[in-house]
Amino acid sequence: MVKEHHVRVYKSEENLAREDQLAYKIAQVAADPVEVSNEVTDMVINRVIDNASVAIASLNRAPIVAARAQALTHGPSTGGKGSKVFGIEERVAPEWAAWANGVAVRELDYHDTFLAADYSHPGDNIPPILAVAQHVGSSGRDLVRGIATGYEIQVNLVKAICLHKHKIDHVAHLGPSAAAGIGTLLGLDVETIFQSVGQALHTTTATRQSRKGEISTWKAHAPAFAGKMAVESADRAMRGQTSPVPIYEGEDGVIAWMLDGPDASYVVPLPTPGEAKRAILDTYTKEHSAEYQAQAWIDLARKLHREHPEVTDPANVESVLIRTSHHTHYVIGSGANDPQKYSPTASRETLDHSIPYIFTVALQDGAWHHVDSYAPQRAARPDTVELWHKVSTVEDPEWTRRYHSLDIAEKAFGGSVEITLKDGTVITDQIAVADAHPLGARPFAREQYVNKFRTLAAGLVEEAEIERFLAAVERLPQLAAGELDQLNITAAPGVIDLAAAPKGLF
Repeated sequence: MVKEHHVRVYKSEENLAREDQLAYKIAQVAADPVEVSNEVTDMVINRVIDNASVAIASLNRAPIVAARAQALTHGPSTGGKGSKVFGIEERVAPEWAAWANGVAVRELDYHDTFLAADYSHPGDNIPPILAVAQHVGSSGRDLVRGIATGYEIQVNLVKAICLHKHKIDHVAHLGPSAAAGIGTLLGLDVETIFQSVGQALHTTTATRQSRKGEISTWKAHAPAFAGKMAVESADRAMRGQTSPVPIYEGEDGVIAWMLDGPDASYVVPLPTPGEAKRAILDTYTKEHSAEYQAQAWIDLARKLHREHPEVTDPANVESVLIRTSHHTHYVIGSGANDPQKYSPTASRETLDHSIPYIFTVALQDGAWHHVDSYAPQRAARPDTVELWHKVSTVEDPEWTRRYHSLDIAEKAFGGSVEITLKDGTVITDQIAVADAHPLGARPFAREQYVNKFRTLAAGLVEEAEIERFLAAVERLPQLAAGELDQLNITAAPGVIDLAAAPKGLF
């Protein structure tokens, strides 16, 4: 049975015992040798496929080209054989593989998600844990156990501690979770994992400006940086180096000065000793390359495109009002008061966080594409711009309540839409969860994950390599020590031109 842990700020003279600190409790979960269930193992395989899909689709996007070039200047270190970078055969140091692969996985905003008190993309745990596993020659079973821990810790932190209301980026939960996952992978003791978790948190707290205004390429780099810090934190802790203690609860710690302050109080759920780690089953992936809160809206827009084609022409439309949750309205809706969300010259990263834009394009096209839907010429199309500027959002208390509900059966990420036509006709519809959500119209299963991989790898990876990778990943629990290189994917000849990478300091 999951145990709820009360977390608050302690003055230094209260001398909070190590065993009562959240970072130590996280380390205890990571060090627990409990086996992973078949159901969780299957979902880990799904997410390894999912990550590979979006990483391959990103191979020649600028952030990946730059991160890969940086990684290639840091060859394997002496502690192992090195780790693989998506798309190529070369080996690099594990922390740099975590960096390059983390950027590739995150760039298209197209992998898995979990939303509760805060936001997260728990698939971001996989690149650093896999990089370390390849470097040290771990087995598939070891990797599955490490990934299950990474998901468990991140999901439970996200359930309990809100970062975004204090404008702290959500990767502050990723550093500790990836460090914990690496600890499980390597079979480290509780004290070493405790120090690693503390260092990883301390080095990965940053503001949310990376997701505001003119959203930059750093959005893709932020989780990769957290993963890289987790690898480095594990290395330092293994060498006996210590971290700030208590990192969460200290009077000058993260909670007191970055989150709810000296009077903060959180309840963090964590598995008890011997309890299986199942949190990955609460997470969900994306059918569409867009912010998760946009997934259901794309599906609803496609439905309206089919049923009411007249709404695709701005000449027929007076207004489009989207009623949704607080988060969707204020972060990616018109409540953000961010002119960039209505600008046809905005960056892809910004358009990805604009519900007015996403809903408009999906409404007009009846489809969504990870490249074409964000193309500058698509965003600048006059009829799109005209309709786009008629779309606004408003917070609806009921959708906000459902967004924050702890009941999975009623938790919702959608809302209702009211389209008023110029002839006075009003068209209304609503959607609670995306079609691909476990409770949606078409939940993702292994078949859909494989299809997503095949679709995104087409033209970038040779068919034989696609089949080899899929056969290897579906055997993940049986892969022997040293066989995890099989989870890397090599691009087809000519797809990657390493000589064309930008030059830097390294």
